[in-house]
Amino acid sequence: MKINQIYVNLPIKDVQKTRAFWTKLGFSINEQFSDEKAICVVMKEDLIYSMFLKEEFFQTFTNRPYAKGDTTQVLLAIGVNSREEVDHMVKTALENGGSKYSEPMDHGWMYQSAFADIDGHQWEVMYGDISQLPSE
Repeated sequence: MKINQIYVNLPIKDVQKTRAFWTKLGFSINEQFSDEKAICVVMKEDLIYSMFLKEEFFQTFTNRPYAKGDTTQVLLAIGVNSREEVDHMVKTALENGGSKYSEPMDHGWMYQSAFADIDGHQWEVMYGDISQLPSE
């Protein structure tokens, strides 16, 4: 089996604030799947999308309680093309209402940093150069 797309669905409090946050990070919006209840952020065109759904709307998709920003149910990890992009994305997130929950880590072959978005969802941002991966 091969997956041809992924949609990550996350609960949010405010669609417009979420739209502003993610567009300031440089992401585009798929307006076809966005309205007053949801926003579709394009993480990688034709492949990866984050669906940010107002909490009340999100709840209609599940019969279980959802994390309300004070617990961690999932850590979302995204890869970018350079260390500078890692730092830029985290810096921009913090400047626009996100928060820091860990210090940057440099593993030699991989560099990562992290932020929590305005609804508390935790995002690990990383750059890796697999050619530098130690063999032992």
